[in-house]
Amino acid sequence: MTLRCAVLDDYQDSALSMADWSLLAGAVDVRTLRQPLGSEDDVVAGIGDCEIVVAMRERTPFPASLLARLPRLRLLVTSGMRNAAIDLAAAARHGVTVCGTASNTEPPVELTWALVLGLARHLVTESTAMRTDGPWQSTLGADLHGRTLGLLGLGKIGTRVARIGQAFGMNLTAWSRNLTAERAAEAGVRLAASKEELLEASDFVSVHLVLSDRTRGLLGADELRRMRPTAYLVNTSRAAIVEQSALLRALREHGIAGAGLDVFDQEPLPAGHPLRTLPNVLALPHLGYATRRNYEGYFQQAIEDITAFLAGSPVRELG
Repeated sequence: MTLRCAVLDDYQDSALSMADWSLLAGAVDVRTLRQPLGSEDDVVAGIGDCEIVVAMRERTPFPASLLARLPRLRLLVTSGMRNAAIDLAAAARHGVTVCGTASNTEPPVELTWALVLGLARHLVTESTAMRTDGPWQSTLGADLHGRTLGLLGLGKIGTRVARIGQAFGMNLTAWSRNLTAERAAEAGVRLAASKEELLEASDFVSVHLVLSDRTRGLLGADELRRMRPTAYLVNTSRAAIVEQSALLRALREHGIAGAGLDVFDQEPLPAGHPLRTLPNVLALPHLGYATRRNYEGYFQQAIEDITAFLAGSPVRELG
């Protein structure tokens, strides 16, 4: 019997070219879906006939309610070794094995700095002016050298971001609930006395925390008001760490100079959404992890996960 496998949210139509899916020939029939499946009904209609599903990060949620409507599903593979959009307990109850893949930390670091530099030097504004025969030099850039970069989170990604900040000659400070002065010093970073002190002292604030009950809504209206009106916020982590209504207000009222965003509370971001059009926002469509090397790793290891599952010895299981 040939099993059916759906690869979800293949926005760039790249999944089949990133790995050798012929290794599954005869055992698994693979198809890809390029467009997002908006509702649970859409997901059931799109993949209800599949025993295997490969999910890209957290683009398609798998809550308990959806898993109960997918009785054929036996293996769910996610890129990365963490996926908050999958209810692992419900998957186990329904007999669904969940496996992950490795993920490189360098791509989101690089994108973080693309956002920082794009904001600081108004690259979109100036590039657009060049392409449209607009004004020659209409902005003044914000300096990085000698300025303070505040990092909310100093894990693998935050530490790499810090190293690049040091190369630019920036002053580095960091805060998270469990961060110690010793750990910060190892990374060449000063531990902020509090979240509030970091926000008040920083010219650029970059978010590098895992979304959890403790970090959801970590930056709300009160916290954003502590930032300088000349400061920039960059978020390549998870949108829900920053209260979106408070962020919109801060941007509209120029409580902060601007924001560089790669994550949103609804993805894809709806047409006409203010974060697509506000002039002090540099927004990207969640590209932090979307690089060739990452995709090659995701899909090659997804094939390994499927092969191991079919052999009765699953690898990289989650939960």
